[in-house]
Amino acid sequence: MNDPRRPHGATDSASRARPGAFGRRRPRTGTEPVTAQSPLGLRLVLSAVFLPLFLAGAAYFGVWAADADPGDSPGRGGLVVLAVVCAALALLAVADLMVVLRRMRQARTGTAPH
Repeated sequence: MNDPRRPHGATDSASRARPGAFGRRRPRTGTEPVTAQSPLGLRLVLSAVFLPLFLAGAAYFGVWAADADPGDSPGRGGLVVLAVVCAALALLAVADLMVVLRRMRQARTGTAPH
C-alpha cells in the first residue's frame, strides 16, 4: 500500500531498523534520521551534574535565609524562594535520573516498559 508520508522507495525494513546502542521500540513515524541517537546519555550526565549543585544551592540559600536579619538585602523571603526553587529542581533531577536509569536498564535487558 502506498503511504503518502513515506518517501518513494522506502520499505518497512527501515521502520524496524535498530540504529544506535539501544534500538527502537516503535516504528519510525517522523522525519528523524535513521542514525539518530538516544539523548539518554546526555540526560544522565546533566542530571548527575546538576543534582548535587541544586542540593548545595538549596542548603546554601536555606542557611543564608536562616541567618538573615530583617533589614538585610536580599531579604529572608527571597532567599527562602531561592532555596525552594533549588530544592524543586533537585527533585526534578532525581526523578529524571531515575527515569533515565530505568530506561537504560530496560534497553540493556530488552524488556518492554509496562
